[in-house]
Amino acid sequence: MNAEVPYDLLVVGGGINGTGIARDAAGRGLSVCLVEQDDLATGTSQASSKLIHGGLRYLEMYEFRLVREALAEREVLLKAAPHIIWPLRFVLPHNRLLRPAWLIRLGLFLYDRLGGRHSLPGTRSLDLRREAQGAPLKPELVRGFEYSDCWVEDSRLVVLNARDAADRGADIRVRTRCAAARRDGDLWRATLEDTETGARHEVAAKVLVNAAGPWVDRFLRQGLGRNHATHLRLVKGSHLIVPRLYDGAHAYILQNTDKRVIFLIPYEHDYTLIGTTDSVFDGDPAEVRISGEETRYLLDAVNRYLDRPVAEADIVRTYAGVRPLFDDGQVEASAVTRDYVFDIEAPDGQAALLSVYGGKITTYRRLAEHALERLTAYLPAQRPAWTATRPLPGGDLPDADFDAFVSTLRRDHPGLPERLIRRLARLYGTCARKVLKDAGTMPDLGVRFGADLTEAEVRYLMDEEWARTADDIVWRRTKLGLRMTADEIAGLGRWMQGQRAGRRDAA
Repeated sequence: MNAEVPYDLLVVGGGINGTGIARDAAGRGLSVCLVEQDDLATGTSQASSKLIHGGLRYLEMYEFRLVREALAEREVLLKAAPHIIWPLRFVLPHNRLLRPAWLIRLGLFLYDRLGGRHSLPGTRSLDLRREAQGAPLKPELVRGFEYSDCWVEDSRLVVLNARDAADRGADIRVRTRCAAARRDGDLWRATLEDTETGARHEVAAKVLVNAAGPWVDRFLRQGLGRNHATHLRLVKGSHLIVPRLYDGAHAYILQNTDKRVIFLIPYEHDYTLIGTTDSVFDGDPAEVRISGEETRYLLDAVNRYLDRPVAEADIVRTYAGVRPLFDDGQVEASAVTRDYVFDIEAPDGQAALLSVYGGKITTYRRLAEHALERLTAYLPAQRPAWTATRPLPGGDLPDADFDAFVSTLRRDHPGLPERLIRRLARLYGTCARKVLKDAGTMPDLGVRFGADLTEAEVRYLMDEEWARTADDIVWRRTKLGLRMTADEIAGLGRWMQGQRAGRRDAA
């Protein structure tokens, strides 16, 4: 489309909220353009704790609507993407100096029932002296509880929403910035800039959706020239990655002395993920980093529970993200609502602007549904809601049985390593067949860049998932950066650059 043929929707922001809205809108028959100034999931959406969960601690804040919606969404998302979302059991050791056991039991009772749990197992009590879950913990921790939530490959969830949106007709443009936008009656006229070449052109749209995450207020000021009261509260969350701390596929949720909780989560087979923090942030979201104070906070919290201490020298990698929360006036950063809020502006029948504040990765699909509902007055021709019953790309596993699908892939590709087969199945689901094609042995997959990353996978990611740089692949679409050397990652980057140059020349 061009400036003379308007899109129904121009979405600014390629995180989970932006791609979720783009997917839902495209499936309703609306014409959609989504622009992201960097790569998909470059910001907050790649820096979560990787959980699809109701948020047990939000019950203490009386966020019952949010918890209910999030718990219900666990079941919906688990069916939609069983390759990148799977059940995870959480062990909560009871620390008698913090919350009393009766309060924890009450919270877990509500947690099991509030959202209509169907497929996930319920809560049970644990004797940590007798059960394996107590082995890594200090001996004085003798009692605990176990409950269910889910794990998610967060940045892949973003990419799959964008892929599905594109398959349904959406125009997905990465490395494209909305430099400016202005109202022209019932249309928006937006200037889009390619952040790699600097080339600019104009598009028109009936509705502008500001889903820029931590940059939502900045876009209003700089992109739209608005002076308005700031609704945004930026809260930083940081994580540590360390070598695997314990055996087993379960996670731990550890009560901290400040009434927050810290998670220990199995990560990429050989590691443990530790997080997260809650601290006010007032810098550039693109430059967010973990602080020394946050590192000590996380280590201190973990070492109150683990029998074998974790030291700063054990840290393999860290990451931090900025949560773009709606400022509800709470003093403590950890108390600010995680619920989502829409701000719609359409003065005197002019083109509508919807800005998105807050939200959790767990509730992104419902956020998108609600956003489209709120826009019905401005986009009346849209079809009904549909995403609750449709899988994401690769999620159409036969009988939703992941292990059975892996067995089928192994049968069809007996000459390939089992670990590679399982990893590709996890990342791509049924789309793994598009990566492997008729490969019988590793040489059939082309150049090997490090770990088990091959040319076949890289070409797929470049062709189907908008990957342009090595970081796009090794940190967002896979986590193979944990297993590749700096030289290997640099070599991948040079190869991709050469491929892109060759494609430009051929064009």
